[in-house]
Amino acid sequence: MGKKVRKEVEPPPKDVFEPLLIESKAAATVVLMLDSPEEEVLAKACDAIYKFASKGDENKVALLGLGAVERLYKLISHEDPIVRRNAMMVFGIMASNHDVKKLLRELDVTSSLLSHLVPEDVVIHEFATLCLAHMAVEYTTKVQIFEQGGLEPLISLLSSPDPDVTKNSVECIYLLVQDFQSRAAVCELNVIPPLLDLLKSEYPVIQLLALKTLEVISKDRETRIILGENQGLDCLLKILETNEFNDLHVEALAVLGNCLEDVHTMQLIRQTGGLKKLLSFVGVSTVPDIQKNAAKAIAKAACDSENRKILNEENVENCLINLLEVDDDGVKVAASQAISAMCENLASKRVFGLQGIPQLVQLLSSDDEEVKEAAVIALANLTTASPSNASAVAEAEGIEPLVKTLNTERHEAVANAAAVLTNMAMQEPLRLCIQSHGVMSVLTEPLRSASSRVQSRAALAVAAFGCDANARSELRDAGGLGPLVELLHSKDKEVRRNACWAVMVCASDELTAVELCRLGALDILEEVNRLTGHRNNFSEAALERLLDNNLSQKYSQMGYLSSSNVITDGFYDYGKIKPGVKLLSLEELSMQELADRRAIIFINAKPQENVLAVEEKPQHLSYEQTTLSPFTSRKSSREKLRKGKGKKEEEKMKEVEIMSEVQDEINLEDVQWQPPPDFMLMNYINDASKTILPLATTREQVVALAQFVADKMGGAIERDKLHDFSWELHISEIKFELKSNIVPIGKVKKGTFYHRALLFKVIADRLGIGCSLVRGEYNRGWNEVKLVDDSPQGVTGLLLPPQEYIVDLMFVPGFLMKQESVEADQYKYI
Repeated sequence: MGKKVRKEVEPPPKDVFEPLLIESKAAATVVLMLDSPEEEVLAKACDAIYKFASKGDENKVALLGLGAVERLYKLISHEDPIVRRNAMMVFGIMASNHDVKKLLRELDVTSSLLSHLVPEDVVIHEFATLCLAHMAVEYTTKVQIFEQGGLEPLISLLSSPDPDVTKNSVECIYLLVQDFQSRAAVCELNVIPPLLDLLKSEYPVIQLLALKTLEVISKDRETRIILGENQGLDCLLKILETNEFNDLHVEALAVLGNCLEDVHTMQLIRQTGGLKKLLSFVGVSTVPDIQKNAAKAIAKAACDSENRKILNEENVENCLINLLEVDDDGVKVAASQAISAMCENLASKRVFGLQGIPQLVQLLSSDDEEVKEAAVIALANLTTASPSNASAVAEAEGIEPLVKTLNTERHEAVANAAAVLTNMAMQEPLRLCIQSHGVMSVLTEPLRSASSRVQSRAALAVAAFGCDANARSELRDAGGLGPLVELLHSKDKEVRRNACWAVMVCASDELTAVELCRLGALDILEEVNRLTGHRNNFSEAALERLLDNNLSQKYSQMGYLSSSNVITDGFYDYGKIKPGVKLLSLEELSMQELADRRAIIFINAKPQENVLAVEEKPQHLSYEQTTLSPFTSRKSSREKLRKGKGKKEEEKMKEVEIMSEVQDEINLEDVQWQPPPDFMLMNYINDASKTILPLATTREQVVALAQFVADKMGGAIERDKLHDFSWELHISEIKFELKSNIVPIGKVKKGTFYHRALLFKVIADRLGIGCSLVRGEYNRGWNEVKLVDDSPQGVTGLLLPPQEYIVDLMFVPGFLMKQESVEADQYKYI
């Protein structure tokens, strides 16, 4: 037998490392393996990390902390396709984490990701687009993708056969087009056809994302035109007609709503019968989101007048009224907003007035504030320039809920509630009805609102209701004049204008005018009128009205009262005051101590209720015999009464009876302060009425009244002896006697120019003789009257224009001096 030879195995080379199988359960170890130079190790490490990261967000954060992201970023560009693919898979799923996205932005990975959207492994496409979709949520990444030309490769991938790539690409595009730059760019890149193709996809999520993208980009008119040219409207209507696609109906309606904004598209849909289908579809649908989106689509379309006309012809009003009845707050809000938009069409406004107002009024009582706001906005639009609709609101018992809405917290609701009430106030019966609900008291809070829109509407409402005396009284009592005056300071032009309007209306009576002046309205209005940019027609009218109903302030400040400024009881001449100086009330002035200053001349020909009427008292009682000193303290008044009781029986028993009656009826401690009556002035007015009114002509009446006034004030004074006429001493004696700075004009027996001019004006106003009162310098004052001169001799039927005359009350009482004459100038200044 032959001998067997044994063959020996050759040992491996010394520089070759034998294969080593490692089983690791630590993520840190696997992350370190990402630094390996071996493709197989890298591929397996990426695969292991992918599985680990897929298990949850906590694992992604752990990998981030271990430095996996930086290593993976290098590997997505690895030359080995398997390593590159596996690294991209990890990148895609880890990008869903917020902290990972933050690091990816810092690493500026977008350019690298976009470079992989060229023809390559479909898996790489899938996870690169997934990573981009996660990152495109942030605005900065949107800008980076756009600037780095990422839109074009993403749009090309919409045609990818892989549904995941398609889904990620369309989602990324949807996020990018939220920015206007990308929205404009995608049209130029012809994105519409591939998006419309995606509507036929078998995957609902892709269809949904395609519709959402179309909804965003169809907000641009150019896109809507392209969409129509590519039969996009037909695709959308087919989706609505297909019950199988009911999960897409809401989004399809949203796209259609954008398309309906264009008149051309609206006409196109109408011609093809699509508009009727759309309205019919909304009418039968019971899905709130669909109904809501349909109402929103109508509201958008109604922004165009031609569209409103088309919608009215298709009876869209009935559809919207029905939507108001739907038991869903979102639908009610959308329907109300659509009604507001359709109100611009007069035919639609009439239809809603007949059918929709009761439903809208009911919504004012909704617990949902948004519903209430939308309803009141619709009512504001419906009642604007429509008295019939305003009446319909009242008939639907809308006044009470509207007044209550003024107390809500939503500014738009308050502003529009005020607008509705203002619209209704144009009709007197409705205005009175609204006032009975205390609207002026409720408006006080809106006047204090921080919203300029609420302030403006509230001020306008005050102007609408302030024409009634009771309403003004209610506003005063509620403290509403203060916030109204504050609005005159507003920097908002409309608020300032409406506040001036309201002040002008509210200053229609003396009580309110005086209170407005006390609150500083006069000073503010003067400042407003000085500033060219702030002045308006209402500010000038408000200032004039304020002064016309507070003649004491007007005369002290401006030194002039026109013939239309009729002096009434309670007027007082304080003397000239500087602009900005507050004029105290007569009551406040009566509380001041006697001072060495100009006497305040006071007018009151009205007897107090607790004092006998003037006709019931003797005609020749002196001032001291017929009234208590009006401005002395209560203590001195009681002393004077006690002296009155102590008079002897032989001294005019009737006078004692008068004094006793005053003592019995007046409780001086409790009675509210009232200006005391000036019985002497009452006598003057009575005497003048009997002697002057019967005269035939106004000229004769003026002359007679001038002579009457001069006679009561010390008679005619020779010009060169004027300095001997000691009227100042006489006035000082009266002040000392009354222990007051305030002197009733009937008490003045020696009066100078301004005393006589004031008395002339007071009596002339009572007799109906038109005259003005002018304050001059150095205690001068005069009256101006307009008289018609007789026709020239031999000329009949010639009506001459009235001439203005100055009435002499000092030197030659009754002498009439033509304005601008030498005599008039001498009377006024010398």
